[in-house]
Amino acid sequence: MKAGKSKIVDRNFFVRDAHLVAYDLLGKVLVHENQNRRVSGMIVELEVYSGPEDAASHSYKNLGSTRTDVQFHVGGFAYVYTIYGVYHCFNVVVNKPHKPEAVFIRALEPLEGIEIMQKKRKTENTANLCSGPGKLCMALDINKTHNGADLCNGTLYLEHYKSFSKDEVQNSPRINIDYAGEAKDYLWRYYIKNNRFVSKTPRKAP
Repeated sequence: MKAGKSKIVDRNFFVRDAHLVAYDLLGKVLVHENQNRRVSGMIVELEVYSGPEDAASHSYKNLGSTRTDVQFHVGGFAYVYTIYGVYHCFNVVVNKPHKPEAVFIRALEPLEGIEIMQKKRKTENTANLCSGPGKLCMALDINKTHNGADLCNGTLYLEHYKSFSKDEVQNSPRINIDYAGEAKDYLWRYYIKNNRFVSKTPRKAP
């Protein structure tokens, strides 16, 4: 691992194929500035959703809606939606306009504002603060108001931090997409090996 300069990730980073962006997002830091306090965590686990050809994607077959409209914009915006009527999920929109791809952030390693996270999550267990998509949104206070937020210009953004070699990254099938036919077995979940903040033990591909 190599630590890099702390720097906000610019638009060009996001305007690429989802798999390329996903690999490079591991080790980036997701930051939310809220009431003059920085809360942040390093991305350690994510999943790729590759647009119209991906049966697990919200933009499958180019079926746009008010909910998914931001996915059809240029990369570098937030796509936030709600599951089970309670939990929020944070995605990074990537690629060019009308190429609706997204990277779903599944887990963070907490870095800054840990006391704030503990209050939000009502737990002092650091390993459990951001080890899941709903958990990290709660810990960083990310919600539906951030849907469509510009990650290159605002209080919710990403910073360069660390990079990982291919040997340090593992992939597996994505989680909770049994409805997606053969797409459920695509090895499009990427995570940092042996990182204790990763959300779940991976399911093996058939």
